[in-house]
Amino acid sequence: MAAAPSSTLSSTQTAWPVPQRTTRLVLFCCWLAILAEGYDVGVLGAVLPALADYGPWNLTPLQLGGLGSYALVGMLIGAMCIGTLSDLFGRRRMLAVSMAIFTLTQLGAALAPTPELFGLFRLIGGLGMGGIIPVAAALTIEYSAPNKRSFNYGLMYSGYSLGIVAAALCALAFLPTLGWRWVVGFGAAPILILPLIMAMVPESIEYLMAKGRREKAEALAGRLGITPFVPEDWAPKAAPGKEAGASWKSVLSSMFSRQYGVATVCFWISLFCGLLLVYGLNTWLPAIMKKAGYDLGSSLTFLLVFSLASAIGGLVIGRIADRYGKKAVLVTFYALGAAGILMLMFPGSLLVNYVFVALAGIGSISTSLVLTGWVADYYPAHARGTATGWALSFARIGAITGPMIGGVIGAAQLPFQWNFIIFAAIGLLAAAAVAFIPKKA
Repeated sequence: MAAAPSSTLSSTQTAWPVPQRTTRLVLFCCWLAILAEGYDVGVLGAVLPALADYGPWNLTPLQLGGLGSYALVGMLIGAMCIGTLSDLFGRRRMLAVSMAIFTLTQLGAALAPTPELFGLFRLIGGLGMGGIIPVAAALTIEYSAPNKRSFNYGLMYSGYSLGIVAAALCALAFLPTLGWRWVVGFGAAPILILPLIMAMVPESIEYLMAKGRREKAEALAGRLGITPFVPEDWAPKAAPGKEAGASWKSVLSSMFSRQYGVATVCFWISLFCGLLLVYGLNTWLPAIMKKAGYDLGSSLTFLLVFSLASAIGGLVIGRIADRYGKKAVLVTFYALGAAGILMLMFPGSLLVNYVFVALAGIGSISTSLVLTGWVADYYPAHARGTATGWALSFARIGAITGPMIGGVIGAAQLPFQWNFIIFAAIGLLAAAAVAFIPKKA
């Protein structure tokens, strides 16, 4: 498979040496992990109308918004810490740790006797949910050919949207009969496939080279069929005047250097806005559409369309971005998503609103996931996991804010249309921030 040299490989190579079967194996393992995470993220939005009507807890709109933010606080911490730890202790190990945390805590949330304990389990689970994304992003980027990275990242991250779809389908099927606890508890099932994932997923060769474990990197490359394997091409490249390595000081200095500083700020702002849209809409969309006059089944169907469209949209946007460039494509689709969100405030037929909801999903989840892939590809190899994790950690502040916006609007008894006005404005801000990302040197 001929390709341009990788941004992390030197020009001694003119063809991408990783076999397609190895790339597909890594994609499949990361896709499974992200699928499990997507279910755990999406399940709260799916059961939120049932939680609002749950008599024993008698939750207010602000309390419901708070429950939506507990996991996101954990995700902020997890993305920063586990993303950095993956650069220090290995991607594969942190993938397993992250997945074990967020699946097992779902069982605790399902059994929680009080909303406080429910929130605590969601908070702890958020550590794993936040950590899995930068790890999976780094592995996917490192094992993908340069001209396929956006598409492969979109393919891998489609598991996130499909996980939300699975949560919506489970809620449609089981919420009326089994209740919300069973729907939440199903999120613990993926722990059963963790041994399978760990048996298949390889360690990052770039990580091994950065840690000076050259013999192990060569052995892994031979087992994966990577030929020709030129160790120097997989070693981290230092910025001028700096030593290549994986110490946290060198990693952070790369992120905020003159070469990458402006891009870091723009990435952080755009991802902040993107994740605010993702988690705000994911948490409140069924409840908002129910306020707009739809029954519970139709409201959950909006979440289903929102997530399914974003899964397909991620592949489409990734393919277009690989071909025509990331910046223009991301700016365009963030703006289209904002338009779709705004149009939902006007009365229309069910079919037309499904189209607008699909645009909202593509312009929030799909666009943000391709943007995250660009973050992982933009920085040098020795800082990739950390840069992605820190960008996502800052973005988690937006993700935490998203569910709270719906709660504040509900508590203030403002018309439900204000949700769409505010979220559309945030989508336009995301588009503007992407427009200012400098071209990669």
